[in-house]
Amino acid sequence: MANGYETNTETNPAEKAERAMTRRVLWKLDIHTLPALALLWLANFLDRTNIGNAGIAGLRVDLHLRGNQFNTALAVFYVTYILSELPSNWVLKRVHANRWLPFIVFAWGTVTTLSGFMKNFGGLIAVRLFLGLCEGGLLPGMVLYLSSIYKRNELQLRIGIFYASASLSGAFGGLLAFGITKMDGVRGIEGWRWIFIIEGIATIVVAIISAMLLPRGIRTASFLTEEERAFALNRLRVSNFAASQTAAKAALSPVSEIQEKEEALGLEAVPAGSMLMDEEEAFEWGEVRRGLLDVQAWLTGFAYACFIVSLYSYSLFLPTIIAGLGFSGGQAQLHTVPPYVPAVVFTLVVALLSDRWGWRGPFILMCLPMTIAGYILAIAAKTNSARYAAVFLMAAGVYPCGPCILAIISNNSSGHYKRATTGALQLMLGNCGGFIATFIYTADQAPRYKRGHTITLCFVILSWLLIAGNVSYCLWENKARREGRRAENWTKYEKLWESGKTRAPIGDRSPDFMFTL
Repeated sequence: MANGYETNTETNPAEKAERAMTRRVLWKLDIHTLPALALLWLANFLDRTNIGNAGIAGLRVDLHLRGNQFNTALAVFYVTYILSELPSNWVLKRVHANRWLPFIVFAWGTVTTLSGFMKNFGGLIAVRLFLGLCEGGLLPGMVLYLSSIYKRNELQLRIGIFYASASLSGAFGGLLAFGITKMDGVRGIEGWRWIFIIEGIATIVVAIISAMLLPRGIRTASFLTEEERAFALNRLRVSNFAASQTAAKAALSPVSEIQEKEEALGLEAVPAGSMLMDEEEAFEWGEVRRGLLDVQAWLTGFAYACFIVSLYSYSLFLPTIIAGLGFSGGQAQLHTVPPYVPAVVFTLVVALLSDRWGWRGPFILMCLPMTIAGYILAIAAKTNSARYAAVFLMAAGVYPCGPCILAIISNNSSGHYKRATTGALQLMLGNCGGFIATFIYTADQAPRYKRGHTITLCFVILSWLLIAGNVSYCLWENKARREGRRAENWTKYEKLWESGKTRAPIGDRSPDFMFTL
């Protein structure tokens, strides 16, 4: 069962009952988590990209920005953004995602609202630094939160659903900015300032709503019945059994109350005391070290950085690029909307197929060539119509890759703090691409921006090569595990346990743990 909603032709009553229960549990989890997360991520991209719309609506002129000062303001955002990602993921388990995530969104909504009162370049820099500090923990936190609720082969569809809202934010942001700038002069405030004020207040409202909707986790989810809660926990235990095992002896640990309920319901038995679930794992620096040394975190992190150059430069500078095609003001903002529509569709389709087939990297290898074609067309095109067609290809290829690459590291890291570290490390490396993205499209390149397109094209090609390397590594490691060449991992782990150096589960070191491609 790939995403929890498929059916098959088998008629065994027990299997039919299990499928029905799975669909019911997933539906309840989905409707109580995904809308709230999609709203948070939509708010994130709106607040991150509204500066692009404000830039063509008068911000540069009113703040007296010169040379590359606008690009510098975009870049400093990523300093605090990157530095906040890893600590935020460590804090998340203690504070709980259903409180921490809305809190940081509320904080940046407040900062965004105050952005409407900036007076000069120094104020713009200060605002961007505070925004990065608040926003950095959201994406790694959301992925970590989802990975504690859903099975590995159910994760990307859920990431894809909220990630698609990033594409929507690009379209919605352009429409919203077009409407808001009509308020230019209301109460003596410029239109671009109203963009920050209104979108900031909306973000605060979204944060409050999300805090009321998001469940803390499966154990405390009030919308699940006792039977559904036991079933949901058991299915996670069974699916994560190989990675959640510890060297503790089952006989030394009492059977928990929840396990008694599972046995009473006739659910698949999992040896008591021999495994450790995420919520039971204690913090260990050894698990952080394992995460920091993970090969896939570095391969996918650098690959993410390379296509982030495309993703971020696209979202930040699309209004500017469109303006270079002969459109101006409101017309430029309106023409930023259509390219995001196919990006939303492709993101959801790829996420669905990725969970169904158990592929992550291979879909990136199929999608990025579309983006590569888009940049080649933008460089070679002789007409504005062809250049406008190119931006459709850029978005349609790069946006579906985001959920894929986020799901890879979450799927292939096991142990809560190992996964928290690899997920944050991947995003820290990835968001370094934001520094590059902010300086790729400079005013002196207008209206063709050939140098910017060429640089971005090179990064997208490098991203493709790095993902190909990661897929090859996973194939090689899975082959070694199937052939029994990683059996010594258990012996090494047991020595660490017996010496008292770890109480974490064996995680992805288990010889039975297979990496997702």
